[in-house]
Amino acid sequence: MSVYDQLQALNITLPPVAVPAAAYVPFVQTGNLVFLSGHIAKQDGKVWVGQLGKTMQTEEGALAARAVAVDLLGTLHAAVGDLNKIKRIVKVMSLVNSSPDYTEHHLVTNGCSELIGQVFGAQGAHGRSAFGVAQLPLGACVEIELIAELI
Repeated sequence: MSVYDQLQALNITLPPVAVPAAAYVPFVQTGNLVFLSGHIAKQDGKVWVGQLGKTMQTEEGALAARAVAVDLLGTLHAAVGDLNKIKRIVKVMSLVNSSPDYTEHHLVTNGCSELIGQVFGAQGAHGRSAFGVAQLPLGACVEIELIAELI
């Protein structure tokens, strides 16, 4: 099954690339690697604001991370032109806006990782880091960046 068939089966429509809010580009390709800049969580087109362990629970954070994954896939599609050219998702790095005592960053990030796995199958298995941070741009609850390898 192609990546696009899988997206359709999951009822996912890829969004257009978001316009950067600062002095950076949404993606950079070097050799056969594509590096996607951090994408913040959005809900209904607006920044998904919140802090895990304070104003949000893990389950909602995982939904926010899944929403980020959809945005990352839209940017990756724009970067490479065809998601079937992806040989492997290499790495995901997740920043979770969280209270000092919150410890479930990895479970929040699963919202992204699980969707990537559903879309790409074995090629979606990736290395990962999940960090708790005191704050993110615009008060976003989650920010995630991604590295992919092309065929």
